[in-house]
Amino acid sequence: MLFQAYQNSKMIMLCLVLAAFLNMLQVRGATHIVGDRDGWSLFVDSNNWTQRKEFHVGDVLVFNYEEHVHSVMQVNSTAYEDCIKDPYISLFASGSDSVVLSEVGRSWYICGVGDHCENGQKLSINVAP
Repeated sequence: MLFQAYQNSKMIMLCLVLAAFLNMLQVRGATHIVGDRDGWSLFVDSNNWTQRKEFHVGDVLVFNYEEHVHSVMQVNSTAYEDCIKDPYISLFASGSDSVVLSEVGRSWYICGVGDHCENGQKLSINVAP
């Protein structure tokens, strides 16, 4: 009987250690709605929006916008600064696009429609581990 209790306590301790370890490895996986309720639009101050957020590998950016009115282009830093639309890294145009943040470092997004980027519809974020 004493041996059984000892074995059970070892098993409980092992489960607690395993649970603590798995909790440390937990993927953040937060979902960020770009522009919050206003979505991806010309009327959102993306610099202000990003200042209240932390972005990590595994998080998801959700771009909600009116299809055919806006788009989302992932670009490099030069294209972001100068609103250059080609070449781009990725293009999204469904009106509800999800982008998984998979790399540490800066990521840049612009609207590829008309002069929207030039008028401020762009987003720059820093992705942490």
